Amino acid sequence: MIKPYTAESADPTLLRQAFSGFPCGVAALSAIVDGAPTVLVASSFTVGVSQDPPLVMFAVQHSSSTWPALAGADSIGVSVLGERHENVTRQLASRDKSVRFVGVDTTVSDTGAVFLEGAPIWMECSVEHTYPAGDHDIVVLRVNGLMSDFAHSPLVWHRSSFAKLSA
Repeated sequence: MIKPYTAESADPTLLRQAFSGFPCGVAALSAIVDGAPTVLVASSFTVGVSQDPPLVMFAVQHSSSTWPALAGADSIGVSVLGERHENVTRQLASRDKSVRFVGVDTTVSDTGAVFLEGAPIWMECSVEHTYPAGDHDIVVLRVNGLMSDFAHSPLVWHRSSFAKLSA
């Protein structure tokens, strides 16, 4: 039987477990900020918000110390992470920002967007809208350029661990 979930009965562990049961892709949002590459990893990234204009979105916690810096970038590179990124994804999300890009192969566009090599999808984006959503903000990005390389398979986040797609 489904139990009502209210603020009074809220168990964050149960909610997190339920949310983790929905498989999703993982994206790195990166740009050059103050002369250095800056990255935020999001498992809440969603494509197909709109085709006209081309929009994608993700959610970011209010407590993020990276997003305020990244939000001001003229251009943000979105790399949908591939299976080869499994070993560096936690590094990219590290609290120690000085180690995030150590040993990670990247490409930087003329506009300062940073992309991770081996990603199945790259999108060059700019911030279109930001909406408050509880303890997060929903950020809508406009896609200004893209590249797909389906020789690389995407990385999937499911039940709080990485998974691979199978045929």
